[in-house]
Amino acid sequence: MTGVTRWWWIRHAPLAEPDRIAGQADVALAPWPHAAAVRLAARLPTGARWLSSPLTRTHETAQRLAALIPGPRPVIETDGRLMEQSFGRWQGHRYADLEAEGDPSLAPFWADPTHQAPPGGESFADLCRRLAQAVGERLAPDGEHDIVCVSHAGPVRAAVALALDLTPARALALDVSPLALTRLEHIPDPHSADGGAWAVRTVNHLP
Repeated sequence: MTGVTRWWWIRHAPLAEPDRIAGQADVALAPWPHAAAVRLAARLPTGARWLSSPLTRTHETAQRLAALIPGPRPVIETDGRLMEQSFGRWQGHRYADLEAEGDPSLAPFWADPTHQAPPGGESFADLCRRLAQAVGERLAPDGEHDIVCVSHAGPVRAAVALALDLTPARALALDVSPLALTRLEHIPDPHSADGGAWAVRTVNHLP
């Protein structure tokens, strides 16, 4: 099919402190899960365009996965719109600690986690809008291509929401594991009101 864009979405490798709110903070990865990375890399296409959020945990994951792909090492492009949701001043903290401290901003956030932004941060709905823009700019008008995108749980949920026309609230129910693969394909259609159709091949697959 002419113009098919195949997206290979990957959440970064596990974090050293997964119980802390990472958001857009630069946090460290846990020891590299080499066996899992090798299995994942074996599923990825050669000759693909590689994208990553600019945060260290995603860029390092992308570099180490790309090194396992046969052929020339791809150039990894970064795009700030692929970053995780900003959790503002909550970043680096644990939810349990915020609750113990009686943080007054927690209650309104949990009442509407889709549209309520953490203090100094952004809402999940905000993330969905910027992610849709980043994806839309990279859909192939002609010719087929593959895009491997190493990002975060929030953007992967937003990408699936875009493909399935889910509300952001429904997308928050999706589980996205570290180093899990989500495959989405966009098929262009000039007669479609939104320019084409999406196919969901797999979601949160752990090779």
